[in-house]
Amino acid sequence: MDGGVPYNPRTVEEVFRDLKGRRAGMIKALTTDAEEFYQQCDPEKENLCLYGFPSEQWEVNLPAEEVPPELPEPALGINFARDGMQEKDWLSLVAVHSDAWLLSVAFYFGARFGFDKADRKRLFNMINDLPTIFEVVTGAAKKQTREKSSVSNHSSYKSKSNSKRGSESQPKYSKPVLPKDEDDDEEEDEHGDALCGACGENNGADEFWICCDLCEKWFHGKCVKITPARAEHIKQYKCPSCSNKRARP
Repeated sequence: MDGGVPYNPRTVEEVFRDLKGRRAGMIKALTTDAEEFYQQCDPEKENLCLYGFPSEQWEVNLPAEEVPPELPEPALGINFARDGMQEKDWLSLVAVHSDAWLLSVAFYFGARFGFDKADRKRLFNMINDLPTIFEVVTGAAKKQTREKSSVSNHSSYKSKSNSKRGSESQPKYSKPVLPKDEDDDEEEDEHGDALCGACGENNGADEFWICCDLCEKWFHGKCVKITPARAEHIKQYKCPSCSNKRARP
C-alpha cells in the first residue's frame, strides 16, 4: 500500500486532518470512482479491504500481514458480498464499515499519544460535525437541506423550483442557499449548506455547484470537473456515478 508518506498525527487537529483525508478518499471510491471500485472488488479474489489515505487516495488491497498491524484494519472480505445484493446496498454496507474504521483509526492515535478526556471529546465533536460516509453515499445528508438556488443562463441566481425534472431544458447548477437565521448568522454555513455528493463537504459558499438530473445529488463543479461555461451547454447532467451505472451492461 502506497497511499503517501506515512506519518503519525499527534495533536487533535492533526488527527482530524488525517481522518478527513482518509474519509475523502473513501467517499471518492464509493461515489465518483464507484465503477472502478466495483471492478476491483472481485468476489473471486481473497479477502479484500478498502483503505483510505491521508492524501485523499483510496486503495483496495489485502489486509496487512504483520500481527498486530500498525493501524486498525478495515472490514475484511468486502468483495464477497458484492454480487449477493443490489449495488447501492453493497456500497452502503461498505460505507458503514468505512465510518467505523475511520473512528477506530482516529481514536487509536488518540490513545497512542495520550489524549485526555477533553481532547477525546473535542476530537469526537469535530468528527461528528461531518456527515458520515454512509450519509454521503446514500444521499441522506442532502435531505437536511432542500433550499437551493440555481444559476440562470447569464450566471445570475434564481430560486430552484419544485417542478419535475423533465420540464427543464437546462441542468440544475448553482451554489446552495443557506436558510436564514436572524439570531445565529455564525452557524449558517455549518447547518444550511448542501453537501457535495463527491467530497461530502459543504464549504465554499461562493463555489460553483451542479445537480445531477438523475439522482439529484449536488456536486462542487471542481469535484466533477464541470465549469460554469461548460454547464451552459449541458442539457441533462449526469454525475459520474449515474453515468457509470448506465454504461454497465
